[in-house]
Amino acid sequence: MSANLLIILVGIVLIGVSVLSSLGKKDSGTQLINPKVGIPLGVLGVLMIIYGSYTSDVAYVSSQMEQITRGKKVEIEGPVTSVKVISPVEADSVDCRILSMGVYPEGHEKDIWVVLKPSDEKYYPQSDHTNTSYKRDGEWQVVTRFGGDLEEKYELIVYETDASASQFFSTTILDWKNKESYPGLEETDMPAGATEVDRINVYLRKNCRGVH
Repeated sequence: MSANLLIILVGIVLIGVSVLSSLGKKDSGTQLINPKVGIPLGVLGVLMIIYGSYTSDVAYVSSQMEQITRGKKVEIEGPVTSVKVISPVEADSVDCRILSMGVYPEGHEKDIWVVLKPSDEKYYPQSDHTNTSYKRDGEWQVVTRFGGDLEEKYELIVYETDASASQFFSTTILDWKNKESYPGLEETDMPAGATEVDRINVYLRKNCRGVH
C-alpha cells in the first residue's frame, strides 16, 4: 500500500470518528465521542484526504512530464535486412532519457528489446508502457533511461526475443519497480530466447545519478 493511499484511508477513518461524535444526545449520555474531540479529528481527516489526493496527482503529473530527447540518427538507404539501431548512433553523447529507435525487416515477428550495459557490467532491460519496443511499419522505438555518471560509457544492446524471453524481461522490470530496486541482471541471467542483433556504445553527456 502506498503512503498516499494510507493517508487517505486514515483521513476517512477520522471523518468517520467525527460523524460518530455527532450521534446520540449529550443530555442522555449516549454520545459515543465528545464533539470537542470529534470535530477537530474530522477537520484533520478532510485535510489528510486532500493532501493524499494532491500528492498523488503531483506524482502522476511528474511522471507524465519526463523529459525525453532524441540522439543523432542514421539514415537508412535500401531495403532493411535485419534489426538495427538508427538512433542514437555509435559514440553518441546522450541525455538521461532518450528515445531509442531502429528498423526491422519486413515479416519480422519477434519482440525487440533494448538492454543497457553500463560500467557495472550488468544488464538492464528497457521498456515503456508497452514493455517491448513499439513496432510499426518497419520501425521500432522504446524510451531508454540512463542512471550513471557524466561521460560514463554504456553499451546499448538490441535483442530480438521469443515469448518466454519477453515475459522474463517484463516480469523482471515489474519486480524491480515494485521493490524500488534495480540490481541489474548478470550475463548468466539473460534468457536463452534473447538473441543479440545489434550493439553500439554511447556516453552520458550529464550526470544522471538519482534521476527517476
